[in-house]
Amino acid sequence: MKRAISIIVTLALLAWLASDSRWKMVGDAFASITPGAFAAVAAALFVTYVLRALRVCDEFRDDINGRFGATLRIILIHNAMINIVPFRGGETAFPILLRQVFGVSIVRASASLLWFRLQDAFVVGVLACLVWPSLHPALRAAGIGALIAAAWYLPRWARAPHNWTAGGRIVSKFGKLRDIFTEATGRSRYGWWWTMANWALKLGVQGWLLAMLLNTSFQTAFPGAVGAEAAAILPVQGVAGFGTYEAGAAAALLYSGIAMKDGLQAALALHLFILCSAVATGAIAWLFPSKSTLPETPAAGPARK
Repeated sequence: MKRAISIIVTLALLAWLASDSRWKMVGDAFASITPGAFAAVAAALFVTYVLRALRVCDEFRDDINGRFGATLRIILIHNAMINIVPFRGGETAFPILLRQVFGVSIVRASASLLWFRLQDAFVVGVLACLVWPSLHPALRAAGIGALIAAAWYLPRWARAPHNWTAGGRIVSKFGKLRDIFTEATGRSRYGWWWTMANWALKLGVQGWLLAMLLNTSFQTAFPGAVGAEAAAILPVQGVAGFGTYEAGAAAALLYSGIAMKDGLQAALALHLFILCSAVATGAIAWLFPSKSTLPETPAAGPARK
């Protein structure tokens, strides 16, 4: 009941905010999109959540033991948190929920989350180099080559023998963190495939919605979606990512001939749709708690005399 009341209050506050006349331009941007298109975009975004859950199931397969529903719930809540909490603070939901539900240590889950984010950054970076308008072919090839080389080298550097644990107190702690990161980079069997599938679908559907908002072609709008997500990967974000997301999209759309004002307006509408999708699915998942696999604390027996 408390959760339901909190969601109702939140929706009421959002409705009060949306009632401001200055938000009319966002409604005008959505006016030309059919309900069927909205449903298709929402369904595609939900599939991306499923792909992320499958990546986590692959990474923690020995701990999760096939509990896909509980894993999907963690992904939905985590996705909602990182879209709402400023300065990437919502990332903490992932290791905390994995600890609560599956007993995975905070350090182990955090190391895997770091590797997930690095994989995301590499994939989005390569896509940005591929589609960024007016980029010189030599710079395009150099950027793609550097990102692929870094993605290939990083796990091998982590697995290389080292004597950090034999150093001082601070160095030995970094050595332990490196060993945990090594385990995270080596456990996932199909992590790169899940990552590429997720981003291909996510950026594709966002580019499609952005094209409809701008009334332009998919080829023109797709770099805007990539620019927005490239900015969203930045380690420091504002509240709900507002500002950096729109600026990244509008900057990329400038090279495609879209005016800054139009690009910002369309990017804001796209961002709001993604935010609503994340919050709605996260709220639904939050209403249905998952049973923890941790052993329960035995109840205290009657006191002895």
